[in-house]
Amino acid sequence: MNNAENKVMKVLLSGNEAVARGAFEAGVTVATAYPGTPSSEISPALAAYGTANVEWSVNEKVALEVAAGASFCGARSLCSMKHVGLNVASDPLMTLTYTGIKGGLVIISADDPGLHSSQNEQDNRHYARFAKIPVLEPSDSQEAKDYTKLAFNISEQFDTPVIVRMTTRVCHAKTIVELSEPENLTRNFSFEKNPQKFVMVPAFAKKRHEIIENRLKQLTDFSECTDINKTDYGSTDFGIICSGIVYQYIKEILPGASVLKLGFTYPLCEKKIRDFCKSFRKVYVMEELDNFLYTEIKSKGIEVLSKPDKFLVDELNPDKLREILTGKLTEQKSVLPPKPPVMCAGCIHRGSFHVLKKMNLTVVGDIGCYTLGSLPPLSSLDTCVCMGASIGMMHGMTKVLPEETKHKVVAVIGDSTFFHSGITGLIDIVYNKGIGTLLILDNQTTAMTGKQEHPGTGFTINLEPTVAIMPEKICEAIGINNIKVIDPYDLKSIEDALKQSLITKEVSVIVLRRECVLKGKQRKLTYASVIAEKCVHCRICLNIGCPAISNNTPPKIDMNLCNGCSICIQICKAGAIECKTI
Repeated sequence: MNNAENKVMKVLLSGNEAVARGAFEAGVTVATAYPGTPSSEISPALAAYGTANVEWSVNEKVALEVAAGASFCGARSLCSMKHVGLNVASDPLMTLTYTGIKGGLVIISADDPGLHSSQNEQDNRHYARFAKIPVLEPSDSQEAKDYTKLAFNISEQFDTPVIVRMTTRVCHAKTIVELSEPENLTRNFSFEKNPQKFVMVPAFAKKRHEIIENRLKQLTDFSECTDINKTDYGSTDFGIICSGIVYQYIKEILPGASVLKLGFTYPLCEKKIRDFCKSFRKVYVMEELDNFLYTEIKSKGIEVLSKPDKFLVDELNPDKLREILTGKLTEQKSVLPPKPPVMCAGCIHRGSFHVLKKMNLTVVGDIGCYTLGSLPPLSSLDTCVCMGASIGMMHGMTKVLPEETKHKVVAVIGDSTFFHSGITGLIDIVYNKGIGTLLILDNQTTAMTGKQEHPGTGFTINLEPTVAIMPEKICEAIGINNIKVIDPYDLKSIEDALKQSLITKEVSVIVLRRECVLKGKQRKLTYASVIAEKCVHCRICLNIGCPAISNNTPPKIDMNLCNGCSICIQICKAGAIECKTI
């Protein structure tokens, strides 16, 4: 064998790409996901290998159920999602821990310390303890690949789903990864009837609970011997126990420190931790978000120190860790003021929120880029809790508000979110004879997480044509009569439709449909331009928050950003903005 054949292939991969590579090398057959930052890139990266059945699922619950079905037939299956997605998938998860698996079943939970693109900052290691299943935490891309492969082996060895907890920095940072050839798995997939394992009626589930407790003891023994829990001995001043990206930060600021790095963070390796702590007068437990490891270690009677309470919020970084471990504050450098997030120029949602604000309505919001409608200058979104919550919350409001105000409550939801978890809420409000107006903001993509396909686009993750499910057809099927489909750039039509629906004593749906400007399929033909001599300096055009319009005197519109949506033209009472052709 020559040197070229012996050469190890190394590439630069993000953590998400590395997870996909690990799944590919592990011989994954089925991979499911709902796109959500910071996990969105995993499925497209895996689909590019062309060896697995990769799908965008309608939501995370369905994604896990599909992966579980494939696992029950002996296939290795991957299910990936962001941290809040595991809330949606928790129903099947809590029983899958009872049934166990057949083919390896790995769940990627991408947590978001710092809330870079999320509505909460939950720590999903608690799910591992709750479900009594193992969790692995990689600290870089190489480990993301290796731990994903290891997770499949653990899953099959111990008959359990396994969580791999990623975090935003590990998901998106790129480091060198050494590649391996994919495993040559030759499996004949079949489902073998075994009701006592797969049918969780009370009598069978009680026996499976005993298996879970025994399995947890076996996993604890495994945790003691696995090499992903490793010790780096150095300085004797103090010891540090850590996991995930925090390990990389500590090696950066204190390269000579003594560190017990935990890659297998539940169940814990008690003996290894106890032995490590005996070598030091004090040991710090450094971890992002909750004091999960600290609490587990303290519960075993081991004396360790946690980070101060102020660091329970937001992600850790080298500066914060330096302050905690050495007491030295990092000199603050001058930074540019933060730029607030804003809807894109020509965003199809801008006109809708302008009208909603003009009409002074109570707007119950949902998860999507349209959540930016809550920020100035639009300032027209009043609530945002979780995927699909807008419809149910509107129903709850109309049940208790006085007659004179209940008709001024409307809900907004995006097309992908409607399919994810809005349909059930809409069925509920119709079934219970509720009232209310729902605006489905249909930009024909899952825009916020990277323009992924969904059941309404007519394409799969591989851009293969499939059925395009129209939201208005679903609304018709469940008995809604008052449905309108409107161009979201037509402000008068939106306002007229809202005025009519607000006096209707039933559920009304307004579908505002136009393709997201970032999909780039529409050719730009026009742009808006201010006629200086007509401008009366009322500044009303600035109230729509379009980044193409600058606060000059008179305001100026950047033709390179403007896509000719005409919203500013429609709201200019002086007629000082005109449409020009490119």
